[in-house]
Amino acid sequence: MLKNNNKGWLKSFLVFPLIFIPQIFASIILILLGFDLSSVTTSKIDLTTMVFLEYSMIFFMLIILYFCMKYIDKEKFTSIGLDFSGRFVEFIFGIFLGFIIMAFAFSTLILFGEIVFERVIIDFNKIIMSIILFIGVSFYEEVIFRGYMLKNLMQSFNPFVSLFISSVFFCLIHSSNPNVNYLGLINIFLAGYFLGISYVYTKNLWFPFALHFSWNFFQSLFGFNVSGLDSYSFIEFDIPQNNLFNGGEFGFESSIISIVILISGSIIIWNYFKKNAPKKIK
Repeated sequence: MLKNNNKGWLKSFLVFPLIFIPQIFASIILILLGFDLSSVTTSKIDLTTMVFLEYSMIFFMLIILYFCMKYIDKEKFTSIGLDFSGRFVEFIFGIFLGFIIMAFAFSTLILFGEIVFERVIIDFNKIIMSIILFIGVSFYEEVIFRGYMLKNLMQSFNPFVSLFISSVFFCLIHSSNPNVNYLGLINIFLAGYFLGISYVYTKNLWFPFALHFSWNFFQSLFGFNVSGLDSYSFIEFDIPQNNLFNGGEFGFESSIISIVILISGSIIIWNYFKKNAPKKIK
């Protein structure tokens, strides 16, 4: 099962310090600066607090990652997949795909009466803060789970075994989110595949980063909770009854419609990058 006894699988466990050490240091600093972090553990988040927390975590994560890449992996920092050359079309495709999916989800649920439109709230400051927040969230998670963990696992295992393992960890790290349930966890596991398949073929983060950002940002703008977290919404709607179709309090990511979309989307992405990736997977 292992490729030439490669130690990539062992290095992949460094995702734990990459996740938890930045969280600890960032939280300490923000508390000392007077931020109230109580909203971080509840479903209703404060955008300003979350932005400062997220980018503080990114700062410490990048420091740790730099030393990991330099002294443990002994590779260039950009080898995790940060080279943007020739990736503009993939980046735009990722943004567009996330928007189309969320527009389709919202329209479908409205059409079948699973959600009821209430109003539009225009707040340009919160839109900008939401963009900044979800850029940070997407960058942080993609660098850790695809750029570092999946990359190292693929040095030891079959690419799709590696994708399975990284998706399990991606799922587990969201398992303490507010209002999480088994359907939500299944969706997040599938999202690990959805976001990671292109990396298997390209070893590049720009498409999954764009798709991850777009999925989260437009999910929030269309009024859904994002992985159980309630952020600013451009559109507000009422849920007559929480069920398997609308996802309830956890949001669209706890819907069986999301499961269908993630599986279908993963197949489409897999076929596209299998045909168009410049390099064969190893």
